[in-house]
Amino acid sequence: MAADRSMESRTGRNLQRYGDNGERLVAGVVPLNAEKTLVLLIQSTRRTGWVLPKGGWESDETCTEAAQREAWEEAGIICTVDYDLGAVTEARTPKQISKDAPAALYQFYQVTVTSEEADWPERHKRDRWWATYTEAKECLQSRPELLEALERCTMQR
Repeated sequence: MAADRSMESRTGRNLQRYGDNGERLVAGVVPLNAEKTLVLLIQSTRRTGWVLPKGGWESDETCTEAAQREAWEEAGIICTVDYDLGAVTEARTPKQISKDAPAALYQFYQVTVTSEEADWPERHKRDRWWATYTEAKECLQSRPELLEALERCTMQR
């Protein structure tokens, strides 16, 4: 385990940042291997399938810190930020948005994985998988915000 990283995932929304229109601010990563040929996907805990690491941006951290924290908590990776991939707006329909899943504004970063740890906070509820661009694109079809982040990254197609 990385010495300075918590083995507890943050929970709750008491430090959650919100945008001007009340949307939840979310930080996420597109984690690539050093060769930029594979992207690391993680199992979703709320739905079936694979997703990119992401989660709430909290008031006691920068957006890049939040993205790297989520990468650690959800995927057990240590990474360096390569590029800001920009903001991705909410793609769900109003019917899909609820109190438990509020509207969100996503900020994604392309990162290079420098270490993949055997033990991490959410290891008991998430598997991880190194996918090619084609495999990841197929897996993310039902999540337009994640697919958009993948499309913006510089991995080999």
